[in-house]
Amino acid sequence: MRSDRAPLGLKVAAIAGLLFLHLPILLIFVYAFTTEDRSYQWPPPGLTTQWFAVTWNRPDVWEALSLSVRVASISTVIALILGTLAAAAVSRTRFFGRETISLLVILPIALPGIITGISLRSAFNLADIPFSFWTIVLGHATFCVVVVYNNAVARFRRTSGSLVEASMDLGATGFQTFRHVILPNIATALLAGGMLAFALSFDEVIVTTFTAGQQQTLPIWMLEELVRPRQRPVTNVVAMVVVLVTFLPILAAYYLTRGTDTVAGSGK
Repeated sequence: MRSDRAPLGLKVAAIAGLLFLHLPILLIFVYAFTTEDRSYQWPPPGLTTQWFAVTWNRPDVWEALSLSVRVASISTVIALILGTLAAAAVSRTRFFGRETISLLVILPIALPGIITGISLRSAFNLADIPFSFWTIVLGHATFCVVVVYNNAVARFRRTSGSLVEASMDLGATGFQTFRHVILPNIATALLAGGMLAFALSFDEVIVTTFTAGQQQTLPIWMLEELVRPRQRPVTNVVAMVVVLVTFLPILAAYYLTRGTDTVAGSGK
């Protein structure tokens, strides 16, 4: 009789792989509570929560956090608009070069971040665009669009076109069809894509380095603190916040898109 249970060796390998991936993250959480403020000792000489109060009262942390949240929010909005429009065009219509356009939309996230960063910096220099908040947003939007596009195009392709045809036959306008038929079917995909895009933008480092100028997002601030440390546990507290901020949207996106293989109108 064949058993569906995984072999013991496979279970051990899976556990070992998970530990390899996540133990370093757990160490960050531990060092956020250490009493030592200059070096990393193991085991920590003592545990304290004082660094959370210190971090809360650091204005440079709040400035970097505020910049990261604003950049991620606006980049996500741009990505939702452009990614949804691109997905609708690619999935709903047939035209010459459609697959090429689809490849070009996906390309920014497939390229190494340093290539994207250098390209954007060169383009901004050629156009005499000063580095500012908006150059960071444009840089982040280039790869955030891909995340939304991938989610939206997959959902568009699983949504039956007969729903749109029926809506138009019944006299609905294009906007009414989008609002009452298309949007309810793709809403969770857009929400999941937006959450992933926000998380991706929030912790982006490489592209930001080339497009930020003198501004510091939270990940850039963390790098600066690691190079010239003042209070190492503060950096670990901030890192713990970044982990939570990026993990929660990804987890929510997973639950939102789970079990959505069948959508309204599919197979009809």
